[in-house]
Amino acid sequence: MALTVRVVAPDKTVWDAAAEEVVLPSTTGQLGILSGHAPLLTALDTGVMRVRAGKEWLAIALMGGFAEVEDDEVTILVNGAERGDAINLEEARTVYNEAVTKLNQASGSDNRQAKVQAERNMRRARARFQAAGGMVQL
Repeated sequence: MALTVRVVAPDKTVWDAAAEEVVLPSTTGQLGILSGHAPLLTALDTGVMRVRAGKEWLAIALMGGFAEVEDDEVTILVNGAERGDAINLEEARTVYNEAVTKLNQASGSDNRQAKVQAERNMRRARARFQAAGGMVQL
């Protein structure tokens, strides 16, 4: 039995199809969803969602939001989302490296707002880079 998975951002529907498995970046860690999963409502963190449709896995960068699971339907409402296969890997790598540099610079500052913004930008850039297939060293 398959799941029906919908990923909806404010400006578009990023994914609306059947899938066998979904891995979500919840605020408490990675969350796997299979057919027959118990009803669930969870907050999502900025990160990479993985969807298995057939034998292929698709990565989607999510920019935070919520997911609801009920009756083999997974509805994901997010602030922003982008399919990994639509992201240019080299461009995403450049943006990620720049975001890490800016975060390091902001970390030495007393400006709390700059630190928070730099962290948010780095997390978004990291999610896009990983969804595109990039590897991030921790």
